[in-house]
Amino acid sequence: MSLFFLVFLLFVSSVIACDRCVHQSKVAYFSSASALLSGACGYGNLAIGFNGGRLAAAVPKLYNNGAGCGACYQIRCKDPKICSKHGTTVMVTDLNTNNQTDFVISSRAFMAMAIEGKAKDVLKLGIADVEYKRVPCDYKGKNLAVRVDESSQKPYYLAISIFYQGGQTEIVSVDVAQVGSSNWNFLTRNHGAIWDTSRVPSGALQFRFVVTAGYDGKWIWAKSVLPSDWKMGVIYDTGVQITDIAQEGCSPCDDGSWKT
Repeated sequence: MSLFFLVFLLFVSSVIACDRCVHQSKVAYFSSASALLSGACGYGNLAIGFNGGRLAAAVPKLYNNGAGCGACYQIRCKDPKICSKHGTTVMVTDLNTNNQTDFVISSRAFMAMAIEGKAKDVLKLGIADVEYKRVPCDYKGKNLAVRVDESSQKPYYLAISIFYQGGQTEIVSVDVAQVGSSNWNFLTRNHGAIWDTSRVPSGALQFRFVVTAGYDGKWIWAKSVLPSDWKMGVIYDTGVQITDIAQEGCSPCDDGSWKT
């Protein structure tokens, strides 16, 4: 591993190390679910099926140039008369450019912050005072998956998106090689969760990912992912899972602690 790569990992990790700290902010909601289908992460129509439809657009510091796509956050509103102690967990699928709130979330997620029978009262808030923290994503045993984007043009261009990134992690680098070869080509983050390359190896393809979690970074090697006859629009199982949990990098947290 090169010195440059080690320095890069330390830089990225320092940015995300305090993710589990509690932050105070405001949250709004999308009035239409269709707004979630054109998210900056590039999940497209598949986004609506993620996390039970509890989705979020995050501000640039959390979106993190796309590295924050797929991250999970626990959010709860503050009015004890209508808000539950547990709140709701959302998955980032889009970029929020509204500087009034850290998140704009789906109406389903917004109502899920309510205590029983008070969902409509929470929805009436429009914009709610909240506290939130990053939490691990749990996909119930699902393996990391790679979807070949429709923009791919075999054999000259390959674009992929990454699904079911579990734990509390960020994927910061992706390489591809023909199965059995050690001649790796790097992919570039095109936008959001979309990675691409114009140097596409022939045959069946393997991938390796650099995954960071707090101050830790490591390679994840998926030895056989795409068959030689890979097709656009198809989701392929990598056979590996990511479950790493970020170390607590801030003590005490800047904005307080999560109290129940």
